Amino acid sequence: MLHMTAHAADSRSPEDTAALAARLAAVCPPGMTVHLHGDLGAGKSTFARAFLQALGVRGAIKSPTYTLIETYALSDGLDAVHMDLYRIADPDEVDYLSLDDYDGRSRVMLVEWPERGEGHIPPADLRIDLAGEGDVRRIRIDARTADGAAWLAASGLNAA
Repeated sequence: MLHMTAHAADSRSPEDTAALAARLAAVCPPGMTVHLHGDLGAGKSTFARAFLQALGVRGAIKSPTYTLIETYALSDGLDAVHMDLYRIADPDEVDYLSLDDYDGRSRVMLVEWPERGEGHIPPADLRIDLAGEGDVRRIRIDARTADGAAWLAASGLNAA
């Protein structure tokens, strides 16, 4: 497994986090999976919402906290999938989400709390860790696949 830290930065506001998400979304190739790690309140949902908006999702972006999964049709005919696995008790529960239905149809799958679905969700092309330190969030992005590394290179985010 490729493990390359591609970017590490401090976010001093939700706008900083949104700008980073938009930069990645602008060059997101089809079929990518992003695992978002961090404690409650670390900024995972802020990142996901900004990413989806940058892909062109308009209107309300619902948190999948209770539904577990929300899907958004994009103008290119592909889907953006946002999952929040915080409320699942057993990774086997992910099987009921029919993730195979998205094979070849998704531009991106954003997964909050991916460790709760380990072994039942697609592996990450990018792993994004968000950690709160006072008013500052530390964001670290690691490429986990060659496709993830190429995506980061296309975004202009250099190794840190």
